[in-house]
Amino acid sequence: MAIEARPSQSGELHEPDAGDLAIRVECVSRTFRQRRGDIPALAEVSLSAAPGEIVAVVGPSGCGKTTLLELICGLQRPDSGRVRSAPAALMPQRDLLLPWASALDNAALALRARGVARDRAREQARPWLQRFGLAAFERARPAELSGGMRQRISFLRSLLAGKPVLALDEPFASLDAITRAEMQGWLARVLDAEPRTVVLVTHDVEEAVLLADRVVVLTARPGRVAAELPVAASRPRRRSEPEIVALRERVLETLGAA
Repeated sequence: MAIEARPSQSGELHEPDAGDLAIRVECVSRTFRQRRGDIPALAEVSLSAAPGEIVAVVGPSGCGKTTLLELICGLQRPDSGRVRSAPAALMPQRDLLLPWASALDNAALALRARGVARDRAREQARPWLQRFGLAAFERARPAELSGGMRQRISFLRSLLAGKPVLALDEPFASLDAITRAEMQGWLARVLDAEPRTVVLVTHDVEEAVLLADRVVVLTARPGRVAAELPVAASRPRRRSEPEIVALRERVLETLGAA
């Protein structure tokens, strides 16, 4: 399900002017208050993304990666610091497709949420199903689709939300290794044809260096930025390229030392 951004109270959310950063997170901290004790999620995290840039965020489990995405989308507010972002759509880890709705209607749900009438939403979504290789499955229910197909529909729904920023939270985590590799190549091609500013949270270091323009490495909880590593390799990228292999090892070394 695509979750649209809302303005947060502590971090101003706005659409930047042309040439401005699409996302700016400045010295943000976030702690969850609980009866059994406070849980610090993020500590003085800063990152940015230019329009059209793909930034991958990697780090240990529980280091605040999902919290960071929700802050960027305005679904949480920071305890301190500032978050500024163009309007964003969040694609959660689970596809959250409506089990009773067809693939076409699930994809068109983002348009319906924007006030588009049902028939018109279907008309607008149908060509995208064809572009995403799903034209033969527009009447299929989610239970009749493979995991990769479901993720394509979930991503399409996020894309049709019409937001300049996409926040992707482990979009391929539930897929098997072969399907995941196929989906990584598919996503790279889609973003090449339909550029968006993307923040991609992933546990897969190889996925990060294959897809991103820059990799941000977070420490264990509370998450802090341990390193920001640019990915200069041209696209399309291959896993076996020496530059990709070397960068993957560098990210893993940083994670081990963080």
